[in-house]
Amino acid sequence: MSSTYTGDVEVGGPADTRELPGLTITKLAVSEMANNAYLLTSTATGEALLVDAAAEAPALLALIGDADVRTVVTTHGHWDHHRALPDVASATGATTVAHPADSGDLPVPVTRPVEHGDTVTVGDQTLEVVHLRGHTPGSIALVWHGRDGAGTHVFTGDSLFPGGLGRTTSPQHFNSLMDDLEERIFGPLDDATWIYPGHGKDTTLGAERPHLGEWRERGW
Repeated sequence: MSSTYTGDVEVGGPADTRELPGLTITKLAVSEMANNAYLLTSTATGEALLVDAAAEAPALLALIGDADVRTVVTTHGHWDHHRALPDVASATGATTVAHPADSGDLPVPVTRPVEHGDTVTVGDQTLEVVHLRGHTPGSIALVWHGRDGAGTHVFTGDSLFPGGLGRTTSPQHFNSLMDDLEERIFGPLDDATWIYPGHGKDTTLGAERPHLGEWRERGW
């Protein structure tokens, strides 16, 4: 397992790569919004998947290089997470994946809509789709349960960050997102679970779990 990965990337700076048994994860920051894009590559087959073709298509295509990207997953419909999707999908011919509740906000057709509990594959590896309602109606996370000591890894889009959940626009949406995070992420997954958010630094569930009550109380 790679011991040098930190997940601390900056726009215009190099990507950071994490080599795990079965899967390589490469994180790159792009755009004035400092969006994170993640390239996941099966070590057994070389097949790859991109999480959020956020912006700067040339940078993302350089990141992809010769990788066999067959799938691009968009975590939610906000504009800053899919500006490069038309160019990346065209260049790679990848299947576009998103939740149907947000698919109308994307700039290209969603060729594979996914619901809570569905799975997405990258080579021989399987990612579970978790619907997290609140930041947007169709926000999703991807959960990878690694084998051989790789641990559990979650790509949360804008639903969970270090220090709190994603922005919501009403108490109803806040409560919905908190409920889903507690039931679908914090409930079943252990403290060592690594979180890869849509912006900024990574975190773990163990670092965030003690603060769930504070988030509930403050309402954001």
